Amino acid sequence: MSSLLQPIQLGSLTLANRVFMAPLTRNRAAASGSPGPWAATYYSQRASAGLIVSEATQISAMGKGYINTPGIHSEEQVAGWKPVVDAVRQAGGRIFLQLWHVGRISHSSLLPENASPVAPSAIKAHGQTFVETGFVDVSEPRALSLTEIQSTIEDYGRAAFNAKAAGFDGVEIHAANGYLIDQFLRSGSNVRADAYGGAAANRARFLGEVVEAVLNVWEPGRVGVRISPLSAFNDMSDANPEETFARVVDVLSGYRPGYLHVVEDAIGEAFPLDRKADFFRRLRSEWKGIYIANGGYDAERGERAVSDGSADAIAYGRLFIANPDLPTRLSRRGPLNAPDIGSFYGGDECGYIDYPTWAESGIGN
Repeated sequence: MSSLLQPIQLGSLTLANRVFMAPLTRNRAAASGSPGPWAATYYSQRASAGLIVSEATQISAMGKGYINTPGIHSEEQVAGWKPVVDAVRQAGGRIFLQLWHVGRISHSSLLPENASPVAPSAIKAHGQTFVETGFVDVSEPRALSLTEIQSTIEDYGRAAFNAKAAGFDGVEIHAANGYLIDQFLRSGSNVRADAYGGAAANRARFLGEVVEAVLNVWEPGRVGVRISPLSAFNDMSDANPEETFARVVDVLSGYRPGYLHVVEDAIGEAFPLDRKADFFRRLRSEWKGIYIANGGYDAERGERAVSDGSADAIAYGRLFIANPDLPTRLSRRGPLNAPDIGSFYGGDECGYIDYPTWAESGIGN
């Protein structure tokens, strides 16, 4: 795994390797939106990652879509993240906070005063979320006004500032997986007739303005953006993803953030395999900065992608859940722990901080 384990320069940060930890929602935060009692242990256990990207974190109370997910919009939440960041730093790691607004993928019971979720357009998603009573259909959203769009952009800027106050090394803007920014980008969820809808350039405007707000707080090398161009997760679709995401890359290239993090799975999307491969090759060639690939990568495929230049780093999700010392295991080409899928979302320490490391498992002793 010589390529995966090489250092990489991200802005002013020198990262130890190219095995990154993907953002992973674990639903173990406190009701206040502060990280849960085991979060510092969980993240510090995984500090050997070249870069940790935190679980998705709400930029505002209106950005919440699931129970027991953390926020970064209150003093209590900022204070709650500080020991997590300190623990990662003390273990020699680097960690970015992922900035999240779910948009229409929410339920009124999760929002202030049982408000309706907000979205670019009043189009209800065919999907569910998880509340105190279990799985429920998402609520009917309402379209954001122009004034509300501007205030939401300001929320991103404040959240970026709060992330810096909590001590994070940088932030990742969540523009993937069918959440608010992705809803603006895709024609299936954005039918606005103003400056934020219609042509791909207009649909990418919200993302560009969010990036600009975040760059008012952080230098470009400390900012990443995550996209999922072909995923139908959360009832997403686009009439012409090649055109849409070529425009996205063009907009982002003007701001030069530190990296582009691409979810390459085409979850639920009827997209021909040969066209899919060509799509991501073209996206990779058009993006001139650091390209982080995510989606179904194992050790061998990740090594090939980095060695042949298809990606600069690989973000691993499930493998990092089950293998807190994943870079060590990859370097020794040893067996990997299998993830316990039943403990992914919610629960206690089990399936969260109790996976053994290479040393603890006794392998090779």
